[in-house]
Amino acid sequence: MNSIPKLFRHGIFALGVTLVSGGVFAADSAVEKAAKKIGADKVKTLEFSGKGHWFQFGQSPAPDTPWPPFEVSSYEAAINFEHKAARVLQTRKQVVEPNRHRPVPVEQKPDQYVHGDIAWNLAAPQGSAPGTAPIAQPQPYAVEERQTEIWTTPQGFLKAALKHNAISKKQGNKTQVEFAKGNQLFKGVLNSDGYLESVSTFIDNPVLGDTPIEITYSGYKKFGDIHFPSHIVKNQGGAPVLDIKIDNVKANGAVELAVPAEIKANPKPAITVTNTEIAPGIHYLQGGSHHSVAIEQRDHIVLVEAPQHEERSLAVIDKIRELFPNKPITHLINSHQHFDHSGGLRTYVDAGATIVTHELNKSFYEKAWQQPRTLNPDKLSISKKAPKFQTFKDKLVLNDGQRAIEIHAIEDNGHNDAFALVYLPKEKILIEADAFTPPAPNSPPPATVNPFAKSLHDNIVRLKLDVEHIAPLHGRLVKIDELRSFVTVASNK
Repeated sequence: MNSIPKLFRHGIFALGVTLVSGGVFAADSAVEKAAKKIGADKVKTLEFSGKGHWFQFGQSPAPDTPWPPFEVSSYEAAINFEHKAARVLQTRKQVVEPNRHRPVPVEQKPDQYVHGDIAWNLAAPQGSAPGTAPIAQPQPYAVEERQTEIWTTPQGFLKAALKHNAISKKQGNKTQVEFAKGNQLFKGVLNSDGYLESVSTFIDNPVLGDTPIEITYSGYKKFGDIHFPSHIVKNQGGAPVLDIKIDNVKANGAVELAVPAEIKANPKPAITVTNTEIAPGIHYLQGGSHHSVAIEQRDHIVLVEAPQHEERSLAVIDKIRELFPNKPITHLINSHQHFDHSGGLRTYVDAGATIVTHELNKSFYEKAWQQPRTLNPDKLSISKKAPKFQTFKDKLVLNDGQRAIEIHAIEDNGHNDAFALVYLPKEKILIEADAFTPPAPNSPPPATVNPFAKSLHDNIVRLKLDVEHIAPLHGRLVKIDELRSFVTVASNK
């Protein structure tokens, strides 16, 4: 996304550096006055709700487009400041953008929690029948973002500013406020009426590094004993992620958000990589929700996909060293730039691998990887190795004389405009991500055709690929007949 690095280039917020000209901030009573004005000094819990739009961070349909929008019919947040705990429950449906084929939007109800340094979701298991009771699912990599959401609310910001010795300075008819909380620097602006009108900070992201968050608040109203904005707009990574109109606010109600026992016992499960050799020298490396495929060549390994984050990539690298102790990973094939499929790429750059990706992704990665990484330095930020790319537009073949690896662009797929599949002609195996995620065995066929899956099938036909098995990077290994049935049965309904 070309807009992402812009915030850094323009120096909107430099970590550890005072933004305001004219020297060091001087403390005054501005924060105390603002806290009293909106009732932050007396608020222990806060609940607010509304509706509007949410945008899926890290899932832009092309490297130069905004995060995709969802209509939010219900947004409910509950915060317990004393316990550093919060819950956000949404009811939302994706907006189908013009000229982009997407599945028929289904209602989503993400239920997300944080309590101190533990985060989790409540959700039905993937592939379960409708009505299945939700279970608690650990979300250890969401803690920082969810804690940031607590302390960037107007009441949360001012409570934290009081606790962490904020410094403030008058700038015209506004007052700028700064404080450090842990390794995060928070900056807020109080308007002439003493209301908090904006907050800025950074959080870590595996793709973008120190990622800017900016929230603006407007239309303050009195709700009971407190004042709260009626409109919240949040940007993350240079594009909107939330735009909500608030219609109900409650302070000091009962907000008990206890950590489920099973999550408390294991808040950050160990990363595991299980190996299935699906053909001689072809290893399906599964791990929870995201997988990779290692392809053995004569004197090296080609790996397909580096999902999620550095910890996942390091676990996969360890597994490959166990399987092939004398063969380096020389190439990493990237299916597309969505953050859950590109968050581990930098680890392979550090390891010396060439990143094989669609030509539209190269400049995006180059710009994103140049950004500061002060919050959570990774191996590449320390080694400072220059990335090596091998790009393609339509097709690329990696061939060591023993095994050919074909990489094809997936045309006309609404999921992503720089989208690739990998085909192994000798083994008749196709590797893909997000175009087709096989449902649970014996699941009923979908009511409508998923256009991503249909596009994948159409591309297989167009390219005349002789496929016997599909190794999805989500889900399970299946025969090509499952894709055909998935597309055909739904088409005939």
